[in-house]
Amino acid sequence: MKKSFSPALFFVTAFFCATATVVAAEMAPDALVKATSQDVLEIVKQDKDIQAGNKQKIYLLVDAKVLPHFDFKRMTQLAVGKFWRQATPAQQDALVKEFRALLVRTYSISLSTYKNQTIDYKPLRMQPGDTDVMVKTVVKQPGGQPVPIDYSLQKNADGWKVYDVVVDNISLVTNYRGSFASEIRQSGIGGLIKVLVDKNHRAETSGVKG
Repeated sequence: MKKSFSPALFFVTAFFCATATVVAAEMAPDALVKATSQDVLEIVKQDKDIQAGNKQKIYLLVDAKVLPHFDFKRMTQLAVGKFWRQATPAQQDALVKEFRALLVRTYSISLSTYKNQTIDYKPLRMQPGDTDVMVKTVVKQPGGQPVPIDYSLQKNADGWKVYDVVVDNISLVTNYRGSFASEIRQSGIGGLIKVLVDKNHRAETSGVKG
């Protein structure tokens, strides 16, 4: 249903990991990106279990550190697009739940792909009072081409939240939108929910990457 972003998606995950001393609501979005990504790089460098792909440890890390920095509802709404309004409140909740599970598993798997990459941070273009910005970075991979990764963030009451990530000019939200729309046209909102539920269940029971 989607194009793979690994290993670059590791750095999507890296951005979202925050230490207890970081108060996201008080930080500029670019400062948040830099501080949190550097912190998680250090964690992964020192944790052999994560590097070896220990699922339980990775999922615990993502659950504790990653989830608070996503606006999953907005991400799901953008991915579902014009069909979002056709979904009942219960269906919307189910879509958010399953889409979140899909993304979290993808990011968790990517955590084990770290191979001494480094990140360059581009100057932030932001005006006073802006509440919707893009933070641009470039991931440099030993022996590989640099990968641009851009984060779209919106400032909410509880701080900056990410609602889309563009990896090498491919939007995460847009990437899913086409396959979601196709499924909805064929089987309705309920059909899409079933596809996501089945996909997540297969990944959980087989350990196969989604």
